[in-house]
Amino acid sequence: MTSLARQYKPTTIKRLHALSGNQCAAPHCTKPLIARDEITIVSKICHIEAASPEGLRWNPDMDDEQRRHFDNLILLCDECHSMVDNKENEAIYTVSLLKQWKRDHEATRTYTYLNERPSLLGTVINAISEIELDAELLSLVAHKVAFDIDDKIKYNDVRRNLPLIEEYKVFYTKINSLYQTLEEQGSFKKENLLRNIRMIYLKIKGHYIKDGYEPMQAIRANADNIIEDVQEELLDIAYKKSTHCAEEDIAFGISVVMVDAFMRCKILEEPLKS
Repeated sequence: MTSLARQYKPTTIKRLHALSGNQCAAPHCTKPLIARDEITIVSKICHIEAASPEGLRWNPDMDDEQRRHFDNLILLCDECHSMVDNKENEAIYTVSLLKQWKRDHEATRTYTYLNERPSLLGTVINAISEIELDAELLSLVAHKVAFDIDDKIKYNDVRRNLPLIEEYKVFYTKINSLYQTLEEQGSFKKENLLRNIRMIYLKIKGHYIKDGYEPMQAIRANADNIIEDVQEELLDIAYKKSTHCAEEDIAFGISVVMVDAFMRCKILEEPLKS
């Protein structure tokens, strides 16, 4: 049976491929990750810190959720993957080196992605804003105001997804500009989108709050799981409603909208006012 550390979430796989640019993440390697038939995927998912004790760069302090998380994975061609995971090369391909490869390779793709696909955020916003609301949950969707991002991260004890928030919060201005354009056109898509994301969060939050547990304690203990569950549900909705967009593109757009919603306090809880 495949260990949890190798059971990658769909959002993780899509995001890895979206930010790969169809190219191996190793510097100076120009090998594509899709075969010449433009269909067959020839990329290899490499764990920066090993998936099992027998693997290279094993970290006993990590759990399997961290081991399978996006931040611990790098997309390589078959040749580079073989070199990186060759025991004789363990001293060469260190954790710090592979993390630097990942940062450098994905940074360029992250900051150019929306410029290459100007309609991407609009596609995702349309899909989520058209969800039919659940009347029972709708009454619980209260107006939320944005809090200082660092305060909210600490209050909810977000850990695993901190790099995601840090990476995508730079798009706040771009998505806010898109909302403004929609409002000028008389559209209620912004309101519907944020309300629907809040509704999905409330539904998922309920799965983690059990009888006898203090709600905020349960949320803090599961903050990263909640973020990823919301992301998975939004991804599923957007896939079904967006037939003309590549799955990798949608996964990227969902990540941007997710972080924006987090900053607007539609996902997780508001810090207590002093």
